[in-house]
Amino acid sequence: MKFRVERDALADAVAWTAKSLPSRPSVPVLAGVMLRVSDGRLQVSGFDYEVSSQVGVDVQADADGAALVSGRLLAEITKSLRALPVELAAVGSHVELTCGSARFTLPTMPVEDYPTLPDMPATAGTVEAGPFAAAVAQVALAAGRDDTLPVLTGVRLELEGKTLTMLATDRYRLAIRELEWRPEGGEVSAAALVPARTLNDTAKALGPLGGSVTVALSRGGVGEGMIGFSAGARRTTSRLLDGEFPKVRALLPDTHNAQARVPVSALAEVVKRVALVAERATPVRLSFGEDGLVVEAGGTEDARASEAMDCEYTGEPMTIAFNHQYLLDGLAALDGPVAVLSFTEPKKPAIIAPAGEDGQITSSYRYLIMPVRIGG
Repeated sequence: MKFRVERDALADAVAWTAKSLPSRPSVPVLAGVMLRVSDGRLQVSGFDYEVSSQVGVDVQADADGAALVSGRLLAEITKSLRALPVELAAVGSHVELTCGSARFTLPTMPVEDYPTLPDMPATAGTVEAGPFAAAVAQVALAAGRDDTLPVLTGVRLELEGKTLTMLATDRYRLAIRELEWRPEGGEVSAAALVPARTLNDTAKALGPLGGSVTVALSRGGVGEGMIGFSAGARRTTSRLLDGEFPKVRALLPDTHNAQARVPVSALAEVVKRVALVAERATPVRLSFGEDGLVVEAGGTEDARASEAMDCEYTGEPMTIAFNHQYLLDGLAALDGPVAVLSFTEPKKPAIIAPAGEDGQITSSYRYLIMPVRIGG
């Protein structure tokens, strides 16, 4: 194997593939990226039996072949190179990489020991890359990070007709977003529980490419099922999580007793300032009334902070407390300048939704946040 390629193209391909590689692989070869050249095209692949990534790059090939090298090391090297053409050649049990006057010799691993990448499942439909990436970012932040509760570490995708719905929860908050997509061959009705980290990394990589993202889903959609995403020359597959996702829709109230409209940036700035005196688990209290909103927090050694701000509020005066980081996460995810906060009572979940300058809700994104019990 021997080829010549532009530095940026190689660095992007290796970085995309190496990002999904395990930090502690069960066998050494799973820490590698496979470089395979055929007919003037380089395929860079990675696979850990759960997630596979593959991207194609056009190269000037002198000899076809394949080599398996450390993915993270190759990613660090290619990222650090100057913007010059890169030559890479397999020589015995090593690969030699040259870029200008820089030369690297890297050991290879046995190509024959590397597992075969899974095929893409059947195409389920397509969705616009930009809106898809934005929706995933809004929802994935609410997924759990506790591996002892694997079901909560995923994002549930519900494909129903021309609507794609994403849901995620860690028991303390819930994010839900609906967007339009184009099902393949008519109506589609399916659901899949995708690891949130994999989905988020994939959406971040495919979103900037523009165009459409193809969603591929194995029949059944649970347990041993698989989902795939592809755009341009990139494709990735992931095994789905097993287990039953909580019936979280029941948490969404049908009505509200009070509602506030607050500029997103102003509220976020106030919460950040007030939370400076709060420890990580200390909530911030939001008191709504005729005079607007007062945000308060108390910390250790009698440290306290409060700040008042304007707010459009309808309903009886109310004080409700939230984990300040969860509140900031929800505000950061809104795709509108105004936050609409809807309440039923201080001990029940609140709904945060984005709105335009006129105060009208602008998208189908909802962020549900559980209140923290406070005295009095």
